[in-house]
Amino acid sequence: MDKFSLFSKFTSVCPFLARTQPTSIRTLCTSASPQFPSLNKLTEKATECPLVQGFASLAQSVDVVKIHQDNVSHASKALAAARMAEELAAAKKRSDALKAAKAAHQAATAQAPQETSRSDLKQCPFNAGGFNYEQFYTNELQKKHDDKSYRYFNTINRLATKFPVAHTADTKTEVEVWCANDYLGMGNNPVVLETMHRTLDKYGHGAGGTRNIAERLAALHRKPAALVFSSCYVANDATLSTLGTKLPGCVYFSDASNHASMIQGIRHSGAKKVIWKHNDLNDLENKLKEWPKETPKIIAFESVYSMCGSVGPIKEICDLADKYGAITFLDEVHAVGLYGPRGAGVAEHLDYDVHKAAGQSTDPIPGTVMDRVDIITGTLGKAYGAVGGYVAGSAKFIDMVRSYAPGFIFTTSLPPVTVSGAHASIVYQKTYNGDRQLMQWNVREVKKRFASRGIPVVPGPSHIVPVLIGDAAQAKQASDYLLERHSIYVQAINYPTVARGEERLRFTITPGHTLEQLERVVAAVDDTFNTLSIKREADWAAIGGRCGVGSEVKETVTPIWSDEQLGLTGPAVLAPRTRRAGEARKVDVHALAVARKQFNNLLGPVPNTDVSASVNVNPSISSLRMRTGAAGRRPLETPVTVPLVATA
Repeated sequence: MDKFSLFSKFTSVCPFLARTQPTSIRTLCTSASPQFPSLNKLTEKATECPLVQGFASLAQSVDVVKIHQDNVSHASKALAAARMAEELAAAKKRSDALKAAKAAHQAATAQAPQETSRSDLKQCPFNAGGFNYEQFYTNELQKKHDDKSYRYFNTINRLATKFPVAHTADTKTEVEVWCANDYLGMGNNPVVLETMHRTLDKYGHGAGGTRNIAERLAALHRKPAALVFSSCYVANDATLSTLGTKLPGCVYFSDASNHASMIQGIRHSGAKKVIWKHNDLNDLENKLKEWPKETPKIIAFESVYSMCGSVGPIKEICDLADKYGAITFLDEVHAVGLYGPRGAGVAEHLDYDVHKAAGQSTDPIPGTVMDRVDIITGTLGKAYGAVGGYVAGSAKFIDMVRSYAPGFIFTTSLPPVTVSGAHASIVYQKTYNGDRQLMQWNVREVKKRFASRGIPVVPGPSHIVPVLIGDAAQAKQASDYLLERHSIYVQAINYPTVARGEERLRFTITPGHTLEQLERVVAAVDDTFNTLSIKREADWAAIGGRCGVGSEVKETVTPIWSDEQLGLTGPAVLAPRTRRAGEARKVDVHALAVARKQFNNLLGPVPNTDVSASVNVNPSISSLRMRTGAAGRRPLETPVTVPLVATA
């Protein structure tokens, strides 16, 4: 039956319908509400009706829940309608409250105009002369200064030949970087730089066409398809907003510690969102139970949470998704390149031996955790040392995102030089496991040395090393002191990235750091804690602990990388060993050759493919040579060439 025919049946009980012409109702039905853009004007008008408000109250009763549980026809739609009515009533209530507050403010201003001083007018952006935008900006910034969460930027320029060393605004002042997201130092890997130079010479700079690496990324995760974005922030935002917009009546189940890009994507979708406690499977299941199995549901979570170092229970979440009819969205941004025998992330690492045995096959492995995850996003801008993000999943899903996501359609593609560098990095890391192993070994060493000095590290099984400070001002002071006194750069992490009272220094340790640098950073942090009187592990324990630091019951943390996977239980030659000052960083000859071969058709073979010979490097691109990172302001060490022919 036509919708407008149904309206006429209710004119006897609804005064509004009785006095309003059908043409007017049709106009209201097809016009968006200026106050609530996701609703039409007729729906907004309905919030004023006491019957609708009563229906919203009914929606919360056990009767509706019982109807739903008894699987009466259309029960889920009735429940959804009831929830919408409840949300509309709440929106109307908020709107009325805002109007009342504005009216009260205007009344107060009219009653006591003589009490308003010139200084008050300067601080308030509302005045008779119009809205003072600059004052508004000033007020907002002052709030950040007042709570010590204002962000300052230091000029730090990484030196390709001396990673992890950088220079400051003064090019003669060098510092050690301990918070780089280039986790494996691939931003200065010789085959990556060589490939980028060759691509730049052939194709130039800019996005004049991109050699898409989506197939390589799909193969990395053994998925049918993938799509590349300008960053993983954009990938998460575009994918989640598109998926939530297209799936009818879908509900997102979002981990409380999810990254801002995921939060924004869910918000932009307009879909219903349910937040579950971080990594709490019981809370997630209890919330999933509240929704019918036929309702589209998406569980959004991360593998490695970058600010605390915790790891999501991926397998168990997949079990719940199967049980309650949901799909899974896994952000592997801080895991790709770092976990798994091929660097595909934590989902691959959970079935380490199976994926290792499968080698470089692109075929999915049924039953493995990575195969069970429906959607995986990752980045090219961290472990792979490049720029960009991506999403991998089924062919139909990827094609839908490609066809509908504004974040993909209306943006500039990545330049060929960037994509080629990322491509070379992915191939190299898929082939060589040594960088990942050495990084994890160095992480263990730093955590162990911090613990021996009572330096409070938030416990976690991943490579993230969060040192708890617990005060915004002290975190900034600690960062500044390390930079000025010890030539060590590590960022202070404040609100809103972490909760107030949980401010920290976030250290990232790379395979490029030497043993001498590890020893210096531990001593420097120890000195900083002494000088600034920052709480140590025992101090946190005395006040009940925070973030797992100083807890009465100490949490047992098992690293994701086992001793066996690190080569610690096999022959000694397989065990990773931290570099010493003056030693060249290892470049795997086989992985280098495999990465070069990928570009034979596009760029031609590299002259002199004898990669076992150490040769001089073209001085015009001498940054392709590898040097051992030196300490802060100490002189550079002698460059050590690697087996590489550079062609520019």
